[in-house]
Amino acid sequence: MKVSVLGTGAFGLALASILKENGHTVKMWTKFDEEANYLNQTHTSPNLKNFIIDSDIKISTNFKRTVSGTDLIIIAVPAGFVDDISRLLKKEIKKNQHVCIASKGIEQSTCLFVHDVFKKYISSDKVGVISGPSFAVDVVKKVPIGLSLASENHETINIIKEALQNKHVKLRETDDILGVEICGSIKNVIAIAAGILDGMGLPISTQAMLITEALNDIKELINALGGNRMTILSFAGFGDILLTCTSTKSRNFSFGRLIGQKRPQEEINNYIETTTIEGLYTLKSIYQLIKNKEVKMPIIDLINDIIYNNKSADELLTFLVEK
Repeated sequence: MKVSVLGTGAFGLALASILKENGHTVKMWTKFDEEANYLNQTHTSPNLKNFIIDSDIKISTNFKRTVSGTDLIIIAVPAGFVDDISRLLKKEIKKNQHVCIASKGIEQSTCLFVHDVFKKYISSDKVGVISGPSFAVDVVKKVPIGLSLASENHETINIIKEALQNKHVKLRETDDILGVEICGSIKNVIAIAAGILDGMGLPISTQAMLITEALNDIKELINALGGNRMTILSFAGFGDILLTCTSTKSRNFSFGRLIGQKRPQEEINNYIETTTIEGLYTLKSIYQLIKNKEVKMPIIDLINDIIYNNKSADELLTFLVEK
Protein backbone atom coordinates (compact mmCIF):
# COMPACT_ATOMS: atom_id res chain seq x y z
CA MET A 1 0.00 0.00 0.00
CA LYS A 2 1.10 3.57 -0.68
CA VAL A 3 0.51 6.03 2.14
CA SER A 4 0.91 9.80 2.55
CA VAL A 5 1.49 11.27 6.00
CA LEU A 6 0.77 14.98 6.30
CA GLY A 7 2.79 16.36 9.20
CA THR A 8 6.29 15.47 10.37
CA GLY A 9 5.86 15.99 14.09
CA ALA A 10 6.57 13.24 16.58
CA PHE A 11 3.29 11.40 16.10
CA GLY A 12 3.39 11.65 12.32
CA LEU A 13 6.87 10.13 12.33
CA ALA A 14 5.74 7.44 14.77
CA LEU A 15 2.87 6.48 12.46
CA ALA A 16 5.27 6.46 9.52
CA SER A 17 7.48 4.01 11.41
CA ILE A 18 4.51 1.64 11.82
CA LEU A 19 3.68 1.94 8.13
CA LYS A 20 7.24 1.06 7.14
CA GLU A 21 7.30 -1.83 9.58
CA ASN A 22 4.14 -3.14 7.91
CA GLY A 23 5.81 -2.99 4.50
CA HIS A 24 4.05 0.03 3.03
CA THR A 25 5.50 2.82 0.88
CA VAL A 26 5.52 6.10 2.79
CA LYS A 27 5.72 9.72 1.68
CA MET A 28 5.62 12.57 4.20
CA TRP A 29 4.87 16.27 3.87
CA THR A 30 5.88 19.36 5.82
CA LYS A 31 5.35 22.99 4.83
CA PHE A 32 8.83 23.94 6.05
CA ASP A 33 11.83 23.58 3.70
CA GLU A 34 14.31 23.73 6.57
CA GLU A 35 12.54 20.92 8.41
CA ALA A 36 12.32 18.73 5.31
CA ASN A 37 16.02 19.21 4.57
CA TYR A 38 17.02 18.43 8.14
CA LEU A 39 14.91 15.27 8.37
CA ASN A 40 16.06 14.00 4.96
CA GLN A 41 19.72 14.66 5.66
CA THR A 42 20.01 13.50 9.27
CA HIS A 43 17.22 10.90 9.40
CA THR A 44 16.63 12.07 12.95
CA SER A 45 14.13 14.36 14.66
CA PRO A 46 14.61 16.58 17.73
CA ASN A 47 11.10 15.51 18.74
CA LEU A 48 12.03 11.81 18.96
CA LYS A 49 15.37 11.16 20.58
CA ASN A 50 17.27 8.00 19.58
CA PHE A 51 14.84 7.34 16.71
CA ILE A 52 16.17 6.84 13.18
CA ILE A 53 13.87 7.73 10.30
CA ASP A 54 13.87 5.00 7.65
CA SER A 55 15.87 6.18 4.64
CA ASP A 56 13.08 4.96 2.32
CA ILE A 57 10.66 7.52 3.81
CA LYS A 58 10.65 10.51 1.48
CA ILE A 59 9.90 13.88 3.10
CA SER A 60 8.87 16.76 0.87
CA THR A 61 7.34 20.23 0.89
CA ASN A 62 5.57 19.46 -2.39
CA PHE A 63 2.00 18.78 -1.27
CA LYS A 64 0.67 17.59 -4.61
CA ARG A 65 3.52 15.14 -5.12
CA THR A 66 3.13 13.77 -1.59
CA VAL A 67 -0.56 12.91 -1.86
CA SER A 68 -0.57 11.89 -5.52
CA GLY A 69 -1.09 8.20 -6.23
CA THR A 70 -1.43 7.02 -2.63
CA ASP A 71 -4.14 4.75 -1.27
CA LEU A 72 -4.34 6.32 2.19
CA ILE A 73 -3.70 9.86 3.41
CA ILE A 74 -3.00 10.34 7.12
CA ILE A 75 -3.50 13.81 8.61
CA ALA A 76 -1.17 14.22 11.59
CA VAL A 77 -0.85 17.97 12.18
CA PRO A 78 -1.94 20.06 15.21
CA ALA A 79 -5.68 20.74 15.25
CA GLY A 80 -5.21 24.41 14.40
CA PHE A 81 -3.71 23.52 11.01
CA VAL A 82 -6.34 21.01 9.85
CA ASP A 83 -8.34 23.73 8.10
CA ASP A 84 -5.34 24.73 5.97
CA ILE A 85 -4.52 21.09 5.21
CA SER A 86 -8.11 20.37 4.20
CA ARG A 87 -8.12 23.35 1.84
CA LEU A 88 -4.98 22.06 0.16
CA LEU A 89 -6.25 18.50 0.06
CA LYS A 90 -9.55 19.49 -1.54
CA LYS A 91 -7.63 20.37 -4.73
CA GLU A 92 -5.69 17.11 -4.86
CA ILE A 93 -7.66 14.25 -3.33
CA LYS A 94 -9.11 11.58 -5.62
CA LYS A 95 -12.33 9.63 -5.10
CA ASN A 96 -10.50 6.36 -4.49
CA GLN A 97 -8.28 7.72 -1.72
CA HIS A 98 -9.05 7.06 1.94
CA VAL A 99 -8.23 9.46 4.78
CA CYS A 100 -7.19 8.76 8.37
CA ILE A 101 -7.34 11.72 10.77
CA ALA A 102 -4.83 11.41 13.60
CA SER A 103 -5.17 15.06 14.71
CA LYS A 104 -7.13 15.83 17.88
CA GLY A 105 -8.88 19.01 18.91
CA ILE A 106 -11.58 21.57 18.24
CA GLU A 107 -11.26 24.53 15.89
CA GLN A 108 -11.41 27.77 17.87
CA SER A 109 -13.24 29.96 15.39
CA THR A 110 -16.07 27.48 14.70
CA CYS A 111 -15.99 25.00 17.62
CA LEU A 112 -15.92 22.21 15.04
CA PHE A 113 -14.18 18.94 15.75
CA VAL A 114 -11.38 17.99 13.37
CA HIS A 115 -13.51 15.57 11.35
CA ASP A 116 -16.10 18.31 10.78
CA VAL A 117 -13.39 20.79 9.75
CA PHE A 118 -12.27 18.27 7.14
CA LYS A 119 -15.87 17.73 5.96
CA LYS A 120 -16.28 21.47 5.37
CA TYR A 121 -14.09 21.08 2.30
CA ILE A 122 -14.19 17.41 1.32
CA SER A 123 -17.41 15.41 1.05
CA SER A 124 -15.80 11.97 0.87
CA ASP A 125 -17.16 9.33 3.25
CA LYS A 126 -13.87 7.41 3.09
CA VAL A 127 -12.68 8.94 6.33
CA GLY A 128 -11.60 7.44 9.65
CA VAL A 129 -10.38 8.90 12.93
CA ILE A 130 -7.81 7.28 15.23
CA SER A 131 -7.26 8.18 18.87
CA GLY A 132 -5.92 6.50 21.95
CA PRO A 133 -3.16 6.25 24.58
CA SER A 134 -0.08 6.43 22.40
CA PHE A 135 2.83 8.74 23.09
CA ALA A 136 5.02 8.87 19.99
CA VAL A 137 8.12 7.98 22.02
CA ASP A 138 6.41 4.75 23.05
CA VAL A 139 5.02 3.92 19.60
CA VAL A 140 8.49 3.90 18.01
CA LYS A 141 9.70 1.47 20.68
CA LYS A 142 7.21 -1.09 19.28
CA VAL A 143 5.51 -1.73 22.60
CA PRO A 144 1.82 -2.81 22.66
CA ILE A 145 -0.41 0.16 21.76
CA GLY A 146 -4.22 0.34 21.54
CA LEU A 147 -6.13 2.86 19.42
CA SER A 148 -9.79 3.49 18.71
CA LEU A 149 -10.59 3.62 14.98
CA ALA A 150 -13.83 5.41 14.18
CA SER A 151 -15.45 5.41 10.74
CA GLU A 152 -18.83 4.78 9.15
CA ASN A 153 -17.16 3.23 6.10
CA HIS A 154 -16.17 -0.44 6.44
CA GLU A 155 -13.77 -0.24 3.49
CA THR A 156 -11.96 2.65 5.16
CA ILE A 157 -11.74 0.72 8.42
CA ASN A 158 -10.17 -2.21 6.59
CA ILE A 159 -7.69 0.03 4.75
CA ILE A 160 -6.56 1.78 7.95
CA LYS A 161 -6.29 -1.55 9.77
CA GLU A 162 -4.15 -2.95 6.95
CA ALA A 163 -1.95 0.13 7.16
CA LEU A 164 -1.42 0.35 10.90
CA GLN A 165 -2.43 -2.81 12.74
CA ASN A 166 0.22 -5.42 13.51
CA LYS A 167 1.51 -7.62 16.33
CA HIS A 168 1.95 -4.67 18.71
CA VAL A 169 -0.66 -2.17 17.45
CA LYS A 170 -4.34 -2.94 18.08
CA LEU A 171 -7.13 -0.95 16.41
CA ARG A 172 -10.57 -1.37 17.98
CA GLU A 173 -13.28 -0.15 15.62
CA THR A 174 -16.38 1.91 16.29
CA ASP A 175 -18.76 4.06 14.26
CA ASP A 176 -18.88 6.78 16.95
CA ILE A 177 -16.67 9.39 15.31
CA LEU A 178 -18.08 12.18 17.49
CA GLY A 179 -17.47 10.35 20.76
CA VAL A 180 -13.91 9.46 19.81
CA GLU A 181 -13.19 13.07 18.85
CA ILE A 182 -14.69 14.47 22.04
CA CYS A 183 -12.53 12.16 24.14
CA GLY A 184 -9.40 12.82 22.10
CA SER A 185 -9.86 16.57 22.42
CA ILE A 186 -10.98 17.14 25.98
CA LYS A 187 -8.44 14.76 27.57
CA ASN A 188 -5.71 17.34 26.90
CA VAL A 189 -7.66 19.91 28.93
CA ILE A 190 -8.19 17.52 31.84
CA ALA A 191 -4.48 16.70 31.70
CA ILE A 192 -3.70 20.36 32.46
CA ALA A 193 -5.80 20.11 35.62
CA ALA A 194 -4.12 16.83 36.59
CA GLY A 195 -0.74 18.49 36.13
CA ILE A 196 -1.81 21.36 38.35
CA LEU A 197 -2.61 18.90 41.12
CA ASP A 198 0.74 17.18 40.70
CA GLY A 199 2.53 20.51 40.73
CA MET A 200 0.81 21.35 44.01
CA GLY A 201 2.35 18.21 45.48
CA LEU A 202 -0.86 16.22 45.67
CA PRO A 203 -0.69 12.43 45.31
CA ILE A 204 -2.02 10.16 42.58
CA SER A 205 -5.07 9.51 44.79
CA THR A 206 -6.26 13.08 44.24
CA GLN A 207 -5.45 12.92 40.55
CA ALA A 208 -7.53 9.73 40.33
CA MET A 209 -10.40 11.61 41.94
CA LEU A 210 -10.15 14.29 39.25
CA ILE A 211 -9.98 11.72 36.46
CA THR A 212 -13.05 9.89 37.76
CA GLU A 213 -15.08 13.09 37.98
CA ALA A 214 -13.92 14.10 34.51
CA LEU A 215 -14.87 10.73 33.01
CA ASN A 216 -18.43 11.13 34.23
CA ASP A 217 -18.65 14.68 32.89
CA ILE A 218 -17.22 13.70 29.50
CA LYS A 219 -19.65 10.78 29.27
CA GLU A 220 -22.55 13.19 29.69
CA LEU A 221 -21.05 15.61 27.18
CA ILE A 222 -20.78 12.83 24.58
CA ASN A 223 -24.41 11.94 25.17
CA ALA A 224 -25.56 15.57 25.02
CA LEU A 225 -23.84 16.13 21.67
CA GLY A 226 -25.28 12.98 20.13
CA GLY A 227 -22.48 10.44 20.54
CA ASN A 228 -22.38 7.07 22.30
CA ARG A 229 -21.68 7.57 26.01
CA MET A 230 -20.03 4.11 26.16
CA THR A 231 -17.15 5.50 24.08
CA ILE A 232 -15.80 6.88 27.35
CA LEU A 233 -14.67 3.29 28.13
CA SER A 234 -12.65 2.94 24.91
CA PHE A 235 -8.97 3.44 24.11
CA ALA A 236 -9.89 6.96 23.00
CA GLY A 237 -11.76 7.57 26.26
CA PHE A 238 -10.53 6.14 29.54
CA GLY A 239 -7.31 4.82 27.97
CA ASP A 240 -6.10 8.14 26.60
CA ILE A 241 -7.34 10.16 29.57
CA LEU A 242 -5.52 7.87 31.99
CA LEU A 243 -2.27 8.15 30.03
CA THR A 244 -2.35 11.89 29.41
CA CYS A 245 -3.44 12.78 32.94
CA THR A 246 -0.74 10.82 34.77
CA SER A 247 2.47 11.20 32.77
CA THR A 248 5.14 13.87 32.59
CA LYS A 249 5.59 12.84 28.94
CA SER A 250 2.34 14.74 28.34
CA ARG A 251 3.03 18.36 27.42
CA ASN A 252 -0.39 19.32 28.77
CA PHE A 253 0.31 17.64 32.12
CA SER A 254 3.74 19.27 32.26
CA PHE A 255 2.21 22.68 31.54
CA GLY A 256 -0.27 22.18 34.37
CA ARG A 257 2.59 21.25 36.73
CA LEU A 258 4.22 24.63 36.11
CA ILE A 259 1.01 26.36 37.15
CA GLY A 260 0.56 24.13 40.20
CA GLN A 261 4.15 24.82 41.25
CA LYS A 262 3.46 28.55 40.89
CA ARG A 263 6.43 28.95 38.59
CA PRO A 264 7.29 32.50 37.40
CA GLN A 265 5.01 33.73 34.63
CA GLU A 266 8.04 34.22 32.40
CA GLU A 267 8.87 30.53 32.66
CA ILE A 268 5.27 29.55 31.92
CA ASN A 269 5.11 31.87 28.92
CA ASN A 270 8.37 30.46 27.60
CA TYR A 271 6.94 26.92 27.82
CA ILE A 272 3.84 28.05 25.93
CA GLU A 273 5.94 29.69 23.21
CA THR A 274 8.30 26.73 22.71
CA THR A 275 5.88 23.81 23.14
CA THR A 276 2.76 22.67 21.32
CA ILE A 277 0.16 22.47 24.10
CA GLU A 278 -2.99 21.17 22.41
CA GLY A 279 -4.96 21.48 25.64
CA LEU A 280 -4.56 25.26 25.66
CA TYR A 281 -5.87 25.53 22.11
CA THR A 282 -8.72 23.13 22.87
CA LEU A 283 -9.67 24.78 26.17
CA LYS A 284 -10.90 27.93 24.47
CA SER A 285 -12.85 25.87 21.95
CA ILE A 286 -14.46 23.42 24.38
CA TYR A 287 -15.35 26.26 26.75
CA GLN A 288 -17.18 28.07 23.95
CA LEU A 289 -18.75 24.85 22.67
CA ILE A 290 -20.38 23.93 25.97
CA LYS A 291 -21.71 27.48 26.26
CA ASN A 292 -23.15 27.30 22.74
CA LYS A 293 -24.73 23.90 23.41
CA GLU A 294 -25.84 24.89 26.94
CA VAL A 295 -24.10 21.88 28.45
CA LYS A 296 -22.93 22.19 32.06
CA MET A 297 -19.28 21.19 32.64
CA PRO A 298 -18.09 22.99 35.79
CA ILE A 299 -14.63 21.42 35.55
CA ILE A 300 -14.08 23.14 32.19
CA ASP A 301 -15.34 26.44 33.59
CA LEU A 302 -12.88 26.19 36.47
CA ILE A 303 -9.87 25.23 34.35
CA ASN A 304 -10.67 28.14 32.04
CA ASP A 305 -10.83 30.53 35.01
CA ILE A 306 -7.50 29.27 36.38
CA ILE A 307 -5.71 29.58 33.04
CA TYR A 308 -7.26 32.75 31.66
CA ASN A 309 -8.92 34.61 34.56
CA ASN A 310 -6.23 34.33 37.26
CA LYS A 311 -8.33 32.20 39.60
CA SER A 312 -6.21 30.43 42.20
CA ALA A 313 -5.27 26.83 41.44
CA ASP A 314 -6.30 26.05 45.03
CA GLU A 315 -9.90 26.36 43.87
CA LEU A 316 -9.43 23.02 42.13
CA LEU A 317 -9.22 21.27 45.51
CA THR A 318 -12.35 22.93 46.77
CA PHE A 319 -14.15 22.01 43.58
CA LEU A 320 -13.24 18.31 43.79
CA VAL A 321 -14.57 17.97 47.32
CA GLU A 322 -17.65 20.19 47.07
CA LYS A 323 -18.81 19.42 43.53
